[in-house]
Amino acid sequence: MTQAKESRGNAVVNKEARDKEVVKVLDDFGESILKNIDKNESPKFKVPLRSLSNIHFDRAANLLRLGDKVSSRNFINMAHSKKFMQSLLIGAKCKELVSRGKTASIRELYYQLKHAIANTKENTFEDQGESDPLIVDLETSLKVLREELHLKADDKGTIIGNIVIEDSGDFIDCSKLGRSGLSVPSIIEHYKFHKVKADYVLVIETAAMFDRLVEEKFPQDNNCIMVSTKGQAARGCRRLVHRINRELKIPIIMFTDGDPWGYYIYSVIKAGSMALAHESERLGTPETRFIGMTMTDIEEYGLQKVTEKLKDVDKKRISELLQYPWFQNKEWKKELQMMSERGVRIEQQALASKSLEFVAQEYLPEKIKKGKLLP
Repeated sequence: MTQAKESRGNAVVNKEARDKEVVKVLDDFGESILKNIDKNESPKFKVPLRSLSNIHFDRAANLLRLGDKVSSRNFINMAHSKKFMQSLLIGAKCKELVSRGKTASIRELYYQLKHAIANTKENTFEDQGESDPLIVDLETSLKVLREELHLKADDKGTIIGNIVIEDSGDFIDCSKLGRSGLSVPSIIEHYKFHKVKADYVLVIETAAMFDRLVEEKFPQDNNCIMVSTKGQAARGCRRLVHRINRELKIPIIMFTDGDPWGYYIYSVIKAGSMALAHESERLGTPETRFIGMTMTDIEEYGLQKVTEKLKDVDKKRISELLQYPWFQNKEWKKELQMMSERGVRIEQQALASKSLEFVAQEYLPEKIKKGKLLP
């Protein structure tokens, strides 16, 4: 592991300056629509295609990336007109939010924009399932993060350990928050890092394992920061892990269940996701390494009696992972093939069959010391 590092997070972009830039981007977006109208042309704008056919894996960077294929959203086209108008409503509301220095949840945005169109029985939006994808369309079209549009989702994730986070002038010592830790918000761009002293960050899939390691004082005994994703990692969690790695040069280690779903959660932290391939540069952390659970662990630690049988949906998911280019190295192919052949999976909590202390006192320290990490 690298030596402990300290940083004040000077790489954080000045928020006020960025807000002005975002307002300018939104103004330019509106101006482009007006120019179409002035020329007696159908108002339109381009949207990058987010389909699988336009997503590729950059092997050199170890990141998923969005390709250069685009579609045109055209007001005159009846198939596009509603989404076109909805997109403009979202853009206008985002400009208002950024200009006023306000932040709204994506749920609040939906309710602020939902209303009946005058003299009709039509609503601007019928449900949030209509507005959410258009927010992603807008951020890909404008090359602006959802968070920079002052939109946020629900908080998901927890951080604890030797790091002080400055949040809007308040200083939060994440080593002095009892067992609860600090809830990771959807937007972490305003965070500044102080007094950071850690050899690595341990990112943990399940809240139960996070709680176990907190109770066993794992961060204090092993000089690390811990982050719980509580299942699939939300954008705020992924961005926080990315920033700690890039700005503070601290290694990232991922700890998930030994099943195809846990392995995919790891790959999202590492290489990004297909749904957000346009933001892999800011959300993916290619240097992430995987510690477990693995199929190899079952034999090495005598866990044969605490495995779970694979379901049909698990087997299908394994086959899918084996096709992904970012799982093509020999170590991962071996683990996935072993899982398929044995027909079993293993949860993090299965380590409790040895003892409650086993995961903190033996399993994790031993694997980290010996460098038994998957790429």
